[in-house]
Amino acid sequence: MDNKAYTHVSVLIVGSGPAGLSAAITLKKARPDLDVVVIDKAQGPGNHTLSGASLEAHALHALLDPVDPGWPQSEPAKTALGSRVDRDDVMFFLGDKHAFRMEPLLKIAKTMGLGFGEMIQHGDYLCSISRLTAWLCSIAQSLGAEILHGFAAGDIVWDSSTHTAVGIKLVDQGLDKENNPQPNYLPGETITADLILLAEGCDGLITEKFIQKAGLVRQGNQLYSVGVKQLIKVSEQQYKNFGAGRVVHALGWPLWTPVIGPAMFGGGVMQPMSNNHIAVGMIVGLDYKYCDFNPQDALTRFKEHKFVNQFIAGGTIVEAGAKMIPEGGLYAIPRDPAVGLIGRSNVVLLGDSAGFVNMLKIKGLHNAIYSGIAAAKAAVSSLDAPLGFARMYTRFLEQTGVLKEMESAKNFRQTVAKLGPLFGMPLSVLGKFLPKFHIEPDYQAMTPDRYRLKPATKFDKDTFTAMAATHHREDQSCHLLIQDASICMEKCTPRFGRPCITFCPAGVYEMVHDQVRAANPSNCLHCKTCQRKCPYDNIRWTVPEGTGGPRYKTM
Repeated sequence: MDNKAYTHVSVLIVGSGPAGLSAAITLKKARPDLDVVVIDKAQGPGNHTLSGASLEAHALHALLDPVDPGWPQSEPAKTALGSRVDRDDVMFFLGDKHAFRMEPLLKIAKTMGLGFGEMIQHGDYLCSISRLTAWLCSIAQSLGAEILHGFAAGDIVWDSSTHTAVGIKLVDQGLDKENNPQPNYLPGETITADLILLAEGCDGLITEKFIQKAGLVRQGNQLYSVGVKQLIKVSEQQYKNFGAGRVVHALGWPLWTPVIGPAMFGGGVMQPMSNNHIAVGMIVGLDYKYCDFNPQDALTRFKEHKFVNQFIAGGTIVEAGAKMIPEGGLYAIPRDPAVGLIGRSNVVLLGDSAGFVNMLKIKGLHNAIYSGIAAAKAAVSSLDAPLGFARMYTRFLEQTGVLKEMESAKNFRQTVAKLGPLFGMPLSVLGKFLPKFHIEPDYQAMTPDRYRLKPATKFDKDTFTAMAATHHREDQSCHLLIQDASICMEKCTPRFGRPCITFCPAGVYEMVHDQVRAANPSNCLHCKTCQRKCPYDNIRWTVPEGTGGPRYKTM
């Protein structure tokens, strides 16, 4: 393992995203002598982080002011953060030509203390989350944290007799496609630790295993969206016309057309990046019902809209990617059922691993940072009593205001899922007064209905995947497992027409000799959409060897 032998550490952090790195930075600032190790499956810093990334400034100040009060003037900060939001356009698209601004309504809502007012992002940083992560990684390393990239976690070693985690087992390396050891085979080592912080991001494999082994419970199912995104190089004039401090969120077409459909939760986003680049994305709730729907088709139609097209026509796509977003909110946070802790014993959940995304704000990056700060403070207080770590963490997390913020949006996503966009969006204003709706898992929402706004040309998934620079060792065993092939042929194909082939953003799934197979696992973007949208819950995403996956740099 690297040039040091990390067999046991005081604090082990799984995942080097903003949550995990915030914990590492805060820990090393408070206790420079403490051994803090962060492991991540990506090849390098920021390679697996993808987001629209509007970041509330106060979170960064809370994290970095104790380290260096002058950080806002540093060159790395300017590179990672870019501009501040000075124009926040929330729009409703009606068809592919008409756009209506909703800011006046949102300002009224904010004045009245209604939830929709939280969507206003004026003053937030517009940042590349990949660059932000790389910057935070360098800060953590400068403070003495060990950041180990290319180390993929395969399991959490749990002692059921003491209800504590012993450590994290890394995946085996050097297996061939039939799981036979090759000459370079290395069995996965186990890193033991006193305290473990799970900060893997959305739908983390180790997180889900921990939840099961530790007996944590969600009050409601976790709900997800998938986001697909392209970074487009535009002309200097187009960029100037758009504006360096402008962010656009668009509801309506092509995901939702009142009465006549389609009817899906989500919308398009536009955000300026540096050097005449504009990021364009589409976020779609995975509770959509259309069996032939592909979020990339909706992205294509969004880019065709008259308002959007004026800023990107003739541009060149330079990077692309996809990821899931946890949207279940407060009720989907895994907790110890006996005492309500967000973790158990010596293990806690941070950021997207816990599900700290506020869907009224359409962001969770600030909460991820605050959760890392809270975990670090709890760790310092728990070094002599590791069994109380989860209790201390939950207490510090409450003090940050993260859980109070999640409380304000607790019914939003469920209300829309239950009642649909037409009625659910306006009624969600009354979310705090509505009952807790039970919402089925996303995969159960699929029907044989068809999406009526398919673009004229088929989306080029090969180019999209190439723009994500994803890579896996070709001769390793497939990490995407179809559990029962007969379900694909006897149930899914006749009813839904093999939707995984359509919705996978990287074209991983194909028909091979009349069977659905994960024929192109090396294309995988690690978004895990297949695991959460297969209508028969018949696909499992497992961890490939370290360094595999996308290699985002500016997204």
